[in-house]
Amino acid sequence: MTDGDRVFKALSDPTRRLLLDRLFERDGRTLTELESDVDMTRFGVMKHLRLLEEAGLVVTRKAGREKLHFLNAVPIRLIHDRWIDKYTEPQVSALVDLKNELETAMTTTEKTGTTVQVHRVFIKATPQAIWTAITDPDWTRRYGYRAVAEYDLRPGGSFRALAGDGMPGMAADACMVEGEVIEVDPPHRLVQTWRPTWMDEPFTKLTYEIKEGENGVCSLTLTHDVRDAPQTGAQVAGEAEGAGGGWPETLSDLKSLLETGESLYA
Repeated sequence: MTDGDRVFKALSDPTRRLLLDRLFERDGRTLTELESDVDMTRFGVMKHLRLLEEAGLVVTRKAGREKLHFLNAVPIRLIHDRWIDKYTEPQVSALVDLKNELETAMTTTEKTGTTVQVHRVFIKATPQAIWTAITDPDWTRRYGYRAVAEYDLRPGGSFRALAGDGMPGMAADACMVEGEVIEVDPPHRLVQTWRPTWMDEPFTKLTYEIKEGENGVCSLTLTHDVRDAPQTGAQVAGEAEGAGGGWPETLSDLKSLLETGESLYA
């Protein structure tokens, strides 16, 4: 069974879709919180969550004695890029937009701010290749927002993401994102601060974790703590209008580049 098959199977069940909706509304929920949202035994909810984890749609994190569940949008983004985007015609898109607008007018869903975002993607590449793609400017200019990353890879070292050729109307040396390296353990772990220079918000904390798996496949987990920075959180989640697909799109593009040699938008 391929990764895409697992995602389609996971999404085929209404209970699992409901659990994903609940995590979309508020991320980082415990099993007890999720159990209260569905008419099912605790064991049944655990089985559904396990299938969502196996499909990569849910990522868990320990917080003290609790296990928190986070929505991982990257597999859905990959499905979108592979099966939906290329079939989307303007006329169909307009009807979908109209449907969503009418439904939104009739129903309201309170979405609380997410303070921690967790994204995970599986890439058939070595840990060193993934590390290089994250930290080497010759690679970062080829995917995502095409920013030119400049790292001083030591604790206390600086980080800058320059516009390069990826941002029309901006000077190539304009600094888009700034930060400081907190922890560095190549090619497995990088912790840094991260702040878009055009936003009047505090620095956020960004963590990359690379783990080697079987058959040459590694997992790349990106955890972004965006507490007290709601605009930054919306942008990196891909929710800010006209600001791209955020981390899900960037990680999907990175996977494509490393596995095929081409960006999704080449």
